[in-house]
Amino acid sequence: VLAAELGLRPTKQRGQNFVTDPNTIRRIVRASEITEEDVVLEIGPGLGSLTLGLLEVARAVVAVEIDDRLASALPSTTRRYAPQRADRLTVVTEDALRLTTPPEPAPTAVVANLPYNVAVPVLLRVLEHVPTVRHGLVMVQLEVAERLTASPGSKVYGVPSVKTAWYAGTRQAGLVGRAVFWPQPNVDSGLVAFTRREPPRTTATREQVFAVVDAAFGQRRKMLRAALAGLAGSSAAAASVLESAGIDPTARGERLGITEYAAIAEALQRKDAA
Repeated sequence: VLAAELGLRPTKQRGQNFVTDPNTIRRIVRASEITEEDVVLEIGPGLGSLTLGLLEVARAVVAVEIDDRLASALPSTTRRYAPQRADRLTVVTEDALRLTTPPEPAPTAVVANLPYNVAVPVLLRVLEHVPTVRHGLVMVQLEVAERLTASPGSKVYGVPSVKTAWYAGTRQAGLVGRAVFWPQPNVDSGLVAFTRREPPRTTATREQVFAVVDAAFGQRRKMLRAALAGLAGSSAAAASVLESAGIDPTARGERLGITEYAAIAEALQRKDAA
């Protein structure tokens, strides 16, 4: 109904697939473990069905929406369906991928149906730029859910798995079938719960650690001494750096956890300083 009123046609470019099933909304809100203490950051609220569910339990919701029409309709939707909670909603018309300053009030949690095409960069950006976020739940394409929660050595373990692990512990929190969306996507979705934790103790910066991660996975299946040759200056130099970090130079990137990547970045830093 609301989509018709707005003359809205969901776009593939923005990955717009709206949840239309009330039971799924209730399930997401329950799985998110949001309490009345939480200020929730919702990315891409769309037509507002999840927003309304979150307003029932949270202290406040800050909704970040890139689509002008959807952003401007959200306050009136809230006044229509949850008038007694409308004052708990703040709408920010912005691209979540350009988020650099934390919105107000300061969010403590993230709950979002993330657009499939930008799910990982949006999540990483929020974890980087909104340090007050302690926990959350995101709905993403099932394949992305598997990547975000993968452990070292698993087939789908990769850059998203390692970079997310810098900020938080993750776990899969359920499957969502495609029939609950409009328009219906051609893939299933998964829920990923996360809890922020301290990054590994290291003298290397996050940027330095992430540069090692990118290099290690830039040439999958290669031994680390070859994959990191560019960063270290040569394959022999990379082997020496790896050995000083306590890592086997013939190991492959997909077998290492975030702590080991931090150790490699630190060893590289020592080499460059020598």
